[in-house]
Amino acid sequence: MKILGVETSCDETAAAVVEDGSRIISDVVASQIDIHARYGGIVPEIASRQHLLTIIPVISQAMTEVSWQDINGIAVTFGPGLAGSLLVGVNVAKAIALAKKLPITGVNHLEAHIYANWLDSSPAGEKGRVKFPCLCLVVSGGHSDLVLMKGHGQFEKLGQTLDDAAGEAFDKAARLLGLGYPGGPAIEQAARSGIPCLPLPRAWLKESHDFSFSGLKTALWHLVHKGGISVADAAASFQLAIVDVLVAKTIEAAKQLEVKQILLSGGVAANKILTQHFLANSPVPVLIPPPHLCTDNAAMVAACGYYHFQAGKISGYDLDVVPSLGLG
Repeated sequence: MKILGVETSCDETAAAVVEDGSRIISDVVASQIDIHARYGGIVPEIASRQHLLTIIPVISQAMTEVSWQDINGIAVTFGPGLAGSLLVGVNVAKAIALAKKLPITGVNHLEAHIYANWLDSSPAGEKGRVKFPCLCLVVSGGHSDLVLMKGHGQFEKLGQTLDDAAGEAFDKAARLLGLGYPGGPAIEQAARSGIPCLPLPRAWLKESHDFSFSGLKTALWHLVHKGGISVADAAASFQLAIVDVLVAKTIEAAKQLEVKQILLSGGVAANKILTQHFLANSPVPVLIPPPHLCTDNAAMVAACGYYHFQAGKISGYDLDVVPSLGLG
């Protein structure tokens, strides 16, 4: 079964064709990073207009390896994300489904990130298929969610960020340090020449699986405005503070719930220090998609869509966007 995936939840316009939920036939991503970098963050109106310009060329490029007769269904992200951006992908996907007489399924963007672990690749962690029950950590610019996955489509949210998501915290820290946008890669690059020696706090939130990074960001602000600190040391210290909390709280939950695996996903999962700490400390195998499948892409949407179709989850042409959609 070949599924066309469409992803426009934020600032990447993406389309991909995936066979049987795992084999990537095509994977095309048009990034808007250079456009939004001048503003220090994503401008929603600009993002949606750029999606309008690029989505048809992106889908056309993704379809160069197959014909429309080969496609068995369309999977499209309908939330969470920016409303204007989501509308572009959903409406184009519905139009194609209607014109080509194909079934369509709406996909939760967070669920799709998790399904990046089903795609054929060379993960940094254990190679092989996912084993249930597993613990999923989704860390990106807008989300830091800890979710128990008992089977396909069976999710129980255990914890989430109470304020800033990990990726959002990286963006704000990079702005404070004058490192540019996007913040995650900028912080990671600067941290390579630094020493994590600054006294930054960790919000452990005992007896809870939730996360909080707002206080960490505030502490960095005070250090920066006090002056006399190395940017590289500040970046390394901030990065380690986030990694320590994500790793410790996820591993603690994995032990309590006796899961068989930990699955990482989302843009922050591309951070090498984070993956190294997980692989060195986890008591159970860890699956980690390669960096290009951690960031937003349509292959993960198509993989997730495959399992939706297998379960008979077909959306109607009244499918609408849900910008605040949650998982579990």
